[in-house]
Amino acid sequence: MTPCLNPEHSPSFPIVLLAGPTAVGKTALSLDLAEVLKTDIVNADSMQVYRFMDIGTAKPSAQERNRVRHHLLDVVNPDEPYDAAVFAHQARAVIEALHAQGKIPLVVGGTGLYMKALTRGICPGPPTHPGLRRQLLDDLARHGMSWLYAELSRVDPSCAARIHPNDRQRLLRALEVYRSTGVPLSHWQRTHGFRQALYPTIKIVLYRDRDELYARIDQRVLHMVDQGLLDEVRHLVRMGYDCSLKPMQSLGYRHMCQYLAGRMTFEDAVRTMQRDTRRYAKRQMTWFRGDPEFRWFHAEARRKIFDAVFSALQGNECGFTR
Repeated sequence: MTPCLNPEHSPSFPIVLLAGPTAVGKTALSLDLAEVLKTDIVNADSMQVYRFMDIGTAKPSAQERNRVRHHLLDVVNPDEPYDAAVFAHQARAVIEALHAQGKIPLVVGGTGLYMKALTRGICPGPPTHPGLRRQLLDDLARHGMSWLYAELSRVDPSCAARIHPNDRQRLLRALEVYRSTGVPLSHWQRTHGFRQALYPTIKIVLYRDRDELYARIDQRVLHMVDQGLLDEVRHLVRMGYDCSLKPMQSLGYRHMCQYLAGRMTFEDAVRTMQRDTRRYAKRQMTWFRGDPEFRWFHAEARRKIFDAVFSALQGNECGFTR
Protein backbone atom coordinates (compact mmCIF):
# COMPACT_ATOMS: atom_id res chain seq x y z
CA MET A 1 0.00 0.00 0.00
CA THR A 2 1.63 3.25 -1.14
CA PRO A 3 0.78 6.48 0.70
CA CYS A 4 -0.37 9.48 -1.32
CA LEU A 5 2.50 11.94 -1.63
CA ASN A 6 2.07 13.67 -4.96
CA PRO A 7 2.25 17.46 -5.18
CA GLU A 8 0.05 17.34 -8.28
CA HIS A 9 -2.81 15.88 -6.22
CA SER A 10 -2.34 17.75 -2.94
CA PRO A 11 -1.85 21.49 -2.33
CA SER A 12 0.97 20.72 0.09
CA PHE A 13 2.64 17.64 1.48
CA PRO A 14 1.11 16.04 4.57
CA ILE A 15 2.27 15.15 8.04
CA VAL A 16 0.94 12.56 10.48
CA LEU A 17 0.66 13.47 14.17
CA LEU A 18 0.60 10.75 16.83
CA ALA A 19 -0.22 12.15 20.26
CA GLY A 20 -1.38 10.99 23.66
CA PRO A 21 -0.68 11.17 27.38
CA THR A 22 2.49 9.92 28.97
CA ALA A 23 2.82 6.11 29.26
CA VAL A 24 -0.08 5.45 26.88
CA GLY A 25 2.17 3.56 24.42
CA LYS A 26 3.13 6.12 21.77
CA THR A 27 6.73 4.94 21.34
CA ALA A 28 6.01 1.32 20.46
CA LEU A 29 3.23 2.17 18.05
CA SER A 30 5.16 5.02 16.43
CA LEU A 31 8.07 2.73 15.59
CA ASP A 32 5.79 0.28 13.81
CA LEU A 33 3.90 3.03 12.00
CA ALA A 34 7.11 4.75 10.90
CA GLU A 35 8.40 1.49 9.46
CA VAL A 36 5.17 0.93 7.54
CA LEU A 37 5.24 4.50 6.22
CA LYS A 38 8.98 4.19 5.49
CA THR A 39 9.59 7.50 7.20
CA ASP A 40 11.34 9.20 10.14
CA ILE A 41 9.96 10.28 13.50
CA VAL A 42 9.98 13.94 14.54
CA ASN A 43 9.97 14.33 18.31
CA ALA A 44 7.28 16.59 19.79
CA ASP A 45 8.03 16.06 23.48
CA SER A 46 9.17 19.24 25.20
CA MET A 47 11.54 17.40 27.54
CA GLN A 48 13.20 15.00 25.11
CA VAL A 49 14.87 17.93 23.35
CA TYR A 50 17.31 18.24 26.28
CA ARG A 51 20.67 16.49 26.35
CA PHE A 52 21.69 14.37 29.34
CA MET A 53 18.05 13.92 30.40
CA ASP A 54 17.22 10.44 29.19
CA ILE A 55 15.68 8.31 31.93
CA GLY A 56 13.25 10.85 33.34
CA THR A 57 12.01 11.85 29.88
CA ALA A 58 11.49 8.24 28.70
CA LYS A 59 13.62 9.07 25.67
CA PRO A 60 13.73 6.39 22.94
CA SER A 61 16.58 3.97 23.49
CA ALA A 62 19.61 3.65 21.22
CA GLN A 63 18.11 0.45 19.83
CA GLU A 64 14.83 2.21 19.03
CA ARG A 65 16.68 5.09 17.37
CA ASN A 66 18.66 2.62 15.29
CA ARG A 67 15.41 1.01 14.21
CA VAL A 68 13.83 4.31 13.05
CA ARG A 69 15.62 7.62 12.62
CA HIS A 70 14.47 10.26 15.14
CA HIS A 71 14.78 14.03 14.84
CA LEU A 72 14.82 16.79 17.49
CA LEU A 73 16.12 14.65 20.31
CA ASP A 74 19.08 16.02 22.32
CA VAL A 75 19.19 19.39 20.58
CA VAL A 76 19.88 21.73 23.54
CA ASN A 77 21.55 21.66 26.95
CA PRO A 78 19.34 21.96 30.04
CA ASP A 79 20.43 25.55 30.66
CA GLU A 80 19.68 26.73 27.11
CA PRO A 81 16.37 28.40 26.19
CA TYR A 82 13.87 26.36 24.20
CA ASP A 83 10.17 26.87 23.60
CA ALA A 84 7.33 26.13 21.20
CA ALA A 85 8.45 28.78 18.73
CA VAL A 86 11.97 27.34 18.51
CA PHE A 87 10.53 23.84 18.19
CA ALA A 88 8.17 24.85 15.38
CA HIS A 89 11.01 26.50 13.44
CA GLN A 90 13.27 23.46 13.78
CA ALA A 91 10.51 20.95 13.12
CA ARG A 92 9.46 22.69 9.92
CA ALA A 93 13.02 22.50 8.62
CA VAL A 94 13.07 18.76 9.31
CA ILE A 95 9.65 18.30 7.71
CA GLU A 96 10.69 20.16 4.57
CA ALA A 97 13.77 17.95 4.28
CA LEU A 98 11.70 14.79 4.69
CA HIS A 99 9.15 16.00 2.15
CA ALA A 100 12.00 16.62 -0.28
CA GLN A 101 12.91 12.95 0.14
CA GLY A 102 9.33 11.92 -0.63
CA LYS A 103 8.60 10.96 3.00
CA ILE A 104 5.54 11.68 5.13
CA PRO A 105 6.87 12.89 8.50
CA LEU A 106 5.51 11.20 11.62
CA VAL A 107 5.40 13.72 14.48
CA VAL A 108 5.17 11.97 17.84
CA GLY A 109 4.80 13.35 21.36
CA GLY A 110 2.64 14.45 24.22
CA THR A 111 3.27 18.20 24.18
CA GLY A 112 0.10 19.59 22.66
CA LEU A 113 1.39 23.16 22.51
CA TYR A 114 4.33 22.08 20.36
CA MET A 115 2.02 20.31 17.93
CA LYS A 116 -0.29 23.31 17.80
CA ALA A 117 2.62 25.66 17.15
CA LEU A 118 3.83 23.40 14.37
CA THR A 119 0.50 23.00 12.60
CA ARG A 120 -1.21 26.32 13.37
CA GLY A 121 1.54 28.82 14.08
CA ILE A 122 2.47 30.87 17.13
CA CYS A 123 0.36 33.61 18.67
CA PRO A 124 2.21 36.86 17.77
CA GLY A 125 2.33 38.28 21.29
CA PRO A 126 4.50 41.23 22.34
CA PRO A 127 8.26 40.78 22.70
CA THR A 128 9.79 39.93 26.05
CA HIS A 129 10.35 42.82 28.45
CA PRO A 130 13.52 42.22 30.53
CA GLY A 131 12.69 44.92 33.08
CA LEU A 132 9.22 43.57 33.77
CA ARG A 133 10.54 40.02 33.87
CA ARG A 134 13.03 41.03 36.60
CA GLN A 135 10.22 42.66 38.58
CA LEU A 136 8.12 39.50 38.30
CA LEU A 137 11.04 37.36 39.38
CA ASP A 138 11.45 39.62 42.42
CA ASP A 139 7.73 39.20 43.16
CA LEU A 140 8.11 35.45 42.81
CA ALA A 141 11.05 35.40 45.23
CA ARG A 142 9.12 37.45 47.79
CA HIS A 143 5.66 35.91 47.54
CA GLY A 144 6.03 32.48 45.93
CA MET A 145 4.25 30.61 43.13
CA SER A 146 0.82 30.73 44.75
CA TRP A 147 0.88 34.53 44.68
CA LEU A 148 1.97 34.50 41.04
CA TYR A 149 -0.94 32.24 40.10
CA ALA A 150 -3.42 34.28 42.13
CA GLU A 151 -2.23 37.46 40.41
CA LEU A 152 -2.74 35.93 36.96
CA SER A 153 -6.16 34.62 38.01
CA ARG A 154 -7.09 38.18 38.92
CA VAL A 155 -5.98 39.87 35.67
CA ASP A 156 -6.50 37.02 33.18
CA PRO A 157 -8.69 34.25 34.64
CA SER A 158 -9.19 32.61 31.24
CA CYS A 159 -5.45 32.19 30.77
CA ALA A 160 -4.90 31.09 34.38
CA ALA A 161 -7.46 28.32 33.95
CA ARG A 162 -5.25 26.75 31.26
CA ILE A 163 -1.97 26.98 33.19
CA HIS A 164 -0.87 24.71 36.02
CA PRO A 165 -0.24 26.67 39.24
CA ASN A 166 3.37 25.40 39.28
CA ASP A 167 4.16 26.24 35.64
CA ARG A 168 6.60 29.02 36.45
CA GLN A 169 7.57 29.93 32.89
CA ARG A 170 4.06 30.25 31.49
CA LEU A 171 2.81 32.19 34.53
CA LEU A 172 5.66 34.67 34.21
CA ARG A 173 5.09 35.11 30.49
CA ALA A 174 1.34 35.65 30.85
CA LEU A 175 1.83 38.27 33.56
CA GLU A 176 4.62 39.90 31.55
CA VAL A 177 2.29 40.26 28.55
CA TYR A 178 -0.46 41.79 30.68
CA ARG A 179 1.82 44.24 32.47
CA SER A 180 3.61 45.33 29.31
CA THR A 181 0.48 45.84 27.17
CA GLY A 182 -2.47 46.07 29.54
CA VAL A 183 -4.09 43.36 27.40
CA PRO A 184 -4.51 39.79 28.72
CA LEU A 185 -2.60 37.05 26.93
CA SER A 186 -5.91 35.22 26.42
CA HIS A 187 -7.06 38.15 24.27
CA TRP A 188 -3.92 37.91 22.11
CA GLN A 189 -4.58 34.20 21.68
CA ARG A 190 -8.25 34.65 20.79
CA THR A 191 -7.33 37.31 18.22
CA HIS A 192 -4.75 35.03 16.63
CA GLY A 193 -7.15 32.10 16.73
CA PHE A 194 -4.54 29.63 15.46
CA ARG A 195 -6.55 29.52 12.23
CA GLN A 196 -3.66 29.18 9.80
CA ALA A 197 -3.31 25.54 8.77
CA LEU A 198 0.30 25.13 7.70
CA TYR A 199 0.09 21.49 6.58
CA PRO A 200 -2.53 18.96 5.58
CA THR A 201 -2.57 16.77 8.68
CA ILE A 202 -3.75 13.44 10.01
CA LYS A 203 -4.09 13.73 13.78
CA ILE A 204 -4.25 10.58 15.91
CA VAL A 205 -4.47 10.57 19.70
CA LEU A 206 -4.13 7.40 21.79
CA TYR A 207 -6.05 6.67 24.96
CA ARG A 208 -6.51 3.94 27.56
CA ASP A 209 -9.03 3.47 30.33
CA ARG A 210 -8.08 5.67 33.26
CA ASP A 211 -7.26 2.88 35.71
CA GLU A 212 -5.12 1.13 33.12
CA LEU A 213 -3.28 4.33 32.19
CA TYR A 214 -2.65 5.27 35.82
CA ALA A 215 -1.31 1.80 36.56
CA ARG A 216 1.06 2.11 33.59
CA ILE A 217 2.20 5.51 34.85
CA ASP A 218 2.90 4.18 38.33
CA GLN A 219 4.87 1.30 36.85
CA ARG A 220 6.80 3.58 34.52
CA VAL A 221 7.89 5.74 37.45
CA LEU A 222 9.17 2.67 39.29
CA HIS A 223 10.98 1.57 36.13
CA MET A 224 12.66 4.99 35.85
CA VAL A 225 13.79 4.70 39.44
CA ASP A 226 15.17 1.22 38.79
CA GLN A 227 16.97 2.49 35.69
CA GLY A 228 18.82 5.10 37.77
CA LEU A 229 16.81 8.32 37.66
CA LEU A 230 18.36 9.52 40.92
CA ASP A 231 21.88 8.99 39.58
CA GLU A 232 20.93 10.83 36.39
CA VAL A 233 19.82 13.84 38.45
CA ARG A 234 22.97 13.69 40.56
CA HIS A 235 25.05 13.65 37.39
CA LEU A 236 23.21 16.68 36.03
CA VAL A 237 23.82 18.60 39.24
CA ARG A 238 27.51 17.67 39.18
CA MET A 239 27.66 18.99 35.61
CA GLY A 240 26.48 22.35 36.92
CA TYR A 241 22.80 22.19 36.01
CA ASP A 242 21.04 23.66 39.01
CA CYS A 243 17.73 22.27 40.22
CA SER A 244 16.14 25.70 39.66
CA LEU A 245 16.47 25.40 35.87
CA LYS A 246 13.19 24.96 33.99
CA PRO A 247 13.95 21.42 32.72
CA MET A 248 15.11 20.37 36.20
CA GLN A 249 11.70 21.42 37.54
CA SER A 250 9.91 18.94 35.29
CA LEU A 251 8.38 15.63 36.31
CA GLY A 252 10.81 13.29 38.01
CA TYR A 253 13.72 15.71 38.07
CA ARG A 254 12.16 18.10 40.56
CA HIS A 255 11.13 15.18 42.77
CA MET A 256 14.65 13.78 42.87
CA CYS A 257 15.98 17.30 43.49
CA GLN A 258 13.64 17.64 46.46
CA TYR A 259 14.94 14.37 47.84
CA LEU A 260 18.57 15.43 47.36
CA ALA A 261 17.81 18.72 49.12
CA GLY A 262 16.39 16.80 52.08
CA ARG A 263 12.87 18.14 51.60
CA MET A 264 11.27 14.70 51.40
CA THR A 265 12.12 11.05 51.82
CA PHE A 266 12.95 8.98 48.76
CA GLU A 267 9.71 7.01 49.14
CA ASP A 268 7.70 10.24 49.29
CA ALA A 269 9.54 11.59 46.26
CA VAL A 270 8.59 8.50 44.24
CA ARG A 271 4.96 8.55 45.40
CA THR A 272 4.67 12.25 44.64
CA MET A 273 6.21 11.71 41.21
CA GLN A 274 3.59 9.06 40.49
CA ARG A 275 0.78 11.33 41.64
CA ASP A 276 2.03 14.36 39.69
CA THR A 277 2.54 12.29 36.54
CA ARG A 278 -1.04 11.01 36.75
CA ARG A 279 -2.24 14.60 37.07
CA TYR A 280 -0.09 15.64 34.12
CA ALA A 281 -1.59 12.86 31.98
CA LYS A 282 -5.05 14.15 32.85
CA ARG A 283 -4.09 17.65 31.68
CA GLN A 284 -2.68 16.21 28.46
CA MET A 285 -5.96 14.46 27.73
CA THR A 286 -7.85 17.70 28.38
CA TRP A 287 -5.61 19.53 25.92
CA PHE A 288 -6.12 17.03 23.12
CA ARG A 289 -9.88 16.94 23.69
CA GLY A 290 -9.83 20.66 22.91
CA ASP A 291 -8.68 19.97 19.33
CA PRO A 292 -11.57 18.52 17.29
CA GLU A 293 -9.21 17.48 14.49
CA PHE A 294 -7.75 14.65 16.58
CA ARG A 295 -9.19 11.20 16.00
CA TRP A 296 -9.20 9.05 19.14
CA PHE A 297 -8.12 5.42 19.20
CA HIS A 298 -7.45 2.96 21.98
CA ALA A 299 -3.70 2.40 22.13
CA GLU A 300 -4.13 -1.31 21.41
CA ALA A 301 -6.30 -0.74 18.32
CA ARG A 302 -3.25 -0.90 16.09
CA ARG A 303 -4.97 -2.22 12.99
CA LYS A 304 -7.68 0.44 13.15
CA ILE A 305 -5.06 3.17 13.56
CA PHE A 306 -3.01 1.99 10.61
CA ASP A 307 -6.12 1.63 8.45
CA ALA A 308 -7.28 5.13 9.40
CA VAL A 309 -3.92 6.66 8.49
CA PHE A 310 -3.70 4.94 5.11
CA SER A 311 -7.34 5.62 4.32
CA ALA A 312 -6.75 9.31 4.92
CA LEU A 313 -3.57 9.26 2.85
CA GLN A 314 -5.34 7.66 -0.07
CA GLY A 315 -8.57 9.65 0.12
CA ASN A 316 -9.66 12.70 -1.80
CA GLU A 317 -6.63 15.01 -1.87
CA CYS A 318 -5.16 12.50 0.57
CA GLY A 319 -8.12 13.08 2.89
CA PHE A 320 -6.36 15.48 5.22
CA THR A 321 -7.94 17.81 7.73
CA ARG A 322 -7.28 21.42 6.92
